[in-house]
Amino acid sequence: MTEKDLYDYLLIAGFVSAGVVFISLFFVVAPYGRHTRAGWGPTLPNRLGWIIMETPAVFSILYFCLTAKSGSLGIVWIFLALWQTHYVYRTYIFPFLLQSRGKRMPLMIPLSAIVFNVFNGYLNGRHLAWAAETYSAEWLRDPRFIVGAALFLAGFAINIYSDQVLIRLRQKNDTGYSIPQGGLYRWISCPNYFGELIEWCGWAILTWSVAGLVFAVWTAANLAPRAISNHRWYREQFPDYPASRKALVPFLI
Repeated sequence: MTEKDLYDYLLIAGFVSAGVVFISLFFVVAPYGRHTRAGWGPTLPNRLGWIIMETPAVFSILYFCLTAKSGSLGIVWIFLALWQTHYVYRTYIFPFLLQSRGKRMPLMIPLSAIVFNVFNGYLNGRHLAWAAETYSAEWLRDPRFIVGAALFLAGFAINIYSDQVLIRLRQKNDTGYSIPQGGLYRWISCPNYFGELIEWCGWAILTWSVAGLVFAVWTAANLAPRAISNHRWYREQFPDYPASRKALVPFLI
């Protein structure tokens, strides 16, 4: 079996495992953030957990891309820069913005995230390396790249703004949770997740790759049940929670 044969099987495994995760998360809410609870084994500080679990996403795509390609990557460097824009923020900036004093997460959360991030870095890194010649300078004028990059950047901006709303809310009320207001919180409970979903749908379009599609599907499979759980939690905790808000997608979900 060649590496490319194995790669094709892993793409299929990515879609299948996303389906399994999607169904599972409706029955078992991942125990971190507001859903942290005892009984999930050893824990570690919340901020450290974020850094540990996201660091492989920063480096794995670079490793798997560069080790498969000896020639020029051309405009693939632009794709890598977009990827790193998200993950450097998520890994090394966002954790230090969190009001997470004393908060902990089960060790199993970062360990499972490491497995996914290496797997995802492999799929996307190898694709970018193997397809580097097909991404000519003309690709930067292709509607798929333009639309995909616009979605990616818009999603990233939504993600950061929504994070900031939650961070400022916690700074004002460090004794517990409050109802977030402003921006897309007017319509949905989890605009940070919505922004991330838009980002990786944009990535799938701008790279026009099955690997990118696997990542977008995985993002939806992970974040949609989480958003629904968060939405339910808000409604249970706050009797005055806005009835018109949806969980993840304005006016729909």
